[in-house]
Amino acid sequence: MSDHKQGQTKQEQLDAYRVDDKGKKMTTNQGLNVSEDEFSLKAGVRGPTIMEDFHFREKMTHFDHERIPERVVHARGYAAHGVFEVYESMEQYTKADFLKEKGKQTPVFVRFSTVAGSKGSGELARDVRGFATKFYTEEGNYDLVGNNMPVFFIQDAIKFPDLIHAVKPEPHNGIPQAASAHDTFWDFVANNQETAHMVMWQMSDRAIPRSFRMMEGFGVHTFRFVNEMGEATFVKFHWKPKLGVHSTVWDEAQKINGKNPDFHRQDLYEAIESGAYPEFELGVQLISEEDANAFDYDILDPTKIWPEEEVPVKIIGKMTLNRNVDNVFAETEQVAFHPGHVVPGIDFTNDPLLQGRLFSYTDTQLIRLGGPNFHELPINRPVCPFHNNQRDGYGRHTINVGQVSYHKNALAENTPYPVSPEEGGYEHYQEKVEGRKIRARSESFKDHFSQAALFWNSMSEIEKQHIIDAFSFELGKVERKEVQQQVINMFAHVSLEMVQEIAANIGVTAPKEGGSPVSKVSPALSQENTTKTAVTRNVAVLLDNGFHTDSVISVIHGLKKQGIRPFVVANKRGAVVGEDGNTVEANASFLTVDSVLFDAVYVAGSKQMSDRFYQQATHFIQEAFHHFKPIGAGSDGVSLIEDCRIHQAKGVIKASDVDNFVDTFSNAVAKHRFWDREVQV
Repeated sequence: MSDHKQGQTKQEQLDAYRVDDKGKKMTTNQGLNVSEDEFSLKAGVRGPTIMEDFHFREKMTHFDHERIPERVVHARGYAAHGVFEVYESMEQYTKADFLKEKGKQTPVFVRFSTVAGSKGSGELARDVRGFATKFYTEEGNYDLVGNNMPVFFIQDAIKFPDLIHAVKPEPHNGIPQAASAHDTFWDFVANNQETAHMVMWQMSDRAIPRSFRMMEGFGVHTFRFVNEMGEATFVKFHWKPKLGVHSTVWDEAQKINGKNPDFHRQDLYEAIESGAYPEFELGVQLISEEDANAFDYDILDPTKIWPEEEVPVKIIGKMTLNRNVDNVFAETEQVAFHPGHVVPGIDFTNDPLLQGRLFSYTDTQLIRLGGPNFHELPINRPVCPFHNNQRDGYGRHTINVGQVSYHKNALAENTPYPVSPEEGGYEHYQEKVEGRKIRARSESFKDHFSQAALFWNSMSEIEKQHIIDAFSFELGKVERKEVQQQVINMFAHVSLEMVQEIAANIGVTAPKEGGSPVSKVSPALSQENTTKTAVTRNVAVLLDNGFHTDSVISVIHGLKKQGIRPFVVANKRGAVVGEDGNTVEANASFLTVDSVLFDAVYVAGSKQMSDRFYQQATHFIQEAFHHFKPIGAGSDGVSLIEDCRIHQAKGVIKASDVDNFVDTFSNAVAKHRFWDREVQV
């Protein structure tokens, strides 16, 4: 029987470590029954604590060391388990076993994160989002460690410490947290112009996603597929959310950070708990080695995309996240990703950012997780057995037997032994490499503005305005005029129209010359062209005592049938009494929730609304309207809509005006936002 067939499933493996303390006797970590856990051992009832109190020392020492150092980047993260299923065999391109058989399922663990903020920062910061996936394959763990943006700020990993130092809180005052709106970041941008393309993405709505469930994921780098014949194909990886790609607006994002800084993790947790499992399709872009030089950009440059219109995305499988973690620390915090965790059939390229990451990730885990045995933590263990001559070190779980721990040997019949590529052993692609040892960068990496302009050209008018607003906010926070001016001059190479408006907003000199000769567009880059669905959207149902019972219950049931999640909001949590004496349970009160936490609002109201309800509901409705959200009104809620003077605006649906209110309102919810209101606002 082969080794991997003897391996446990990931679920069985984790179950072996799962402990429920409910109903159990208290013991020390060594299993000794504890008789007292309220008082430390003292020399007399008022005397000093005695050194020999081993239970106190063990308990306090463990508490003192409960926290591991947070990640330098991606500290704020949340995760879930799931399964990946292949749609069609990729055997033509790769010998990776988990991609070779149609219908084959592989357990996965996915961690989403923000990049710049500390572990305690808010989740709606304007930032890149990490999207890291660990595949527990029968050939070993494969980690696809990516982001929700397909490019990066820099081209060479040696600059990564500089980038992060620049974007982190400034060292002289520790301000600001989880934000790039400060001098050092924009000074770095202006003086490192390879950042141009990524900054355009960061200033777009992609940087403030509505949900982890509604953002794309990208492998960023160019990798290689290698098939059984040793033939290689360049590949980029994409995760496409089935719910489409959607974002918040900036004012809304800032308010969410105050109202619920756990908004994204709570959204993911509740979706999985309710059975609305997030789904992402895996797509690949493929370029043959023969065509590698056929493009007007270097395909190894991590600041460049392969436009989907030029290199189509082939959808090859689907990932479903179907189980929340049992313990955030043991799983989400201790999980260790590394782009160097690969399986046969997946290999690297000479992307200089990727090459540096292959060193950095292992080095980081050594300090975070205390030594070289982080792979033995339950969340990191592969589902297949592993055998080698590595020994000892902090946190060692394996009890290795026998006297031999070296290769080659005769005492153990030269085991464990290497495996040939024909038997499944990993073999690096034999790429021909030659050249002088040199610190330099290829001339093909020097175009920093063409794809930044492509991104700008591809945006809708509202998306362009949001980018201008984002630049204006960020640069408006920069104190040094010379930094502001440098950035404006730099981005004049992307769009003169864009920087002239930004310059006017922040009070610096607008360039008179500039712009880009690039006129191409890529519709795939615009979120306006994404999937629109109402499924799993959260709708606040504003309800007061005396509501029309039949119509409200009918609407709530109708929304649920459409896959929408209605939440009743009232003056107080608990029963709200209808006009016929029947009640509906309020999930929340105006004190505990806010319009920014919902995708849309249904105003049910009542014939005789209380003054408090009228006041709170009016604010709720107006804020949702100013964030361009769909608003629906039942017959008793129309008066509120009219008093807010929004009853004739787009995306405001009144039951009295349509034959099938639920369908019409659900279609409005699916549209996400009604940007035509921008002028009205």
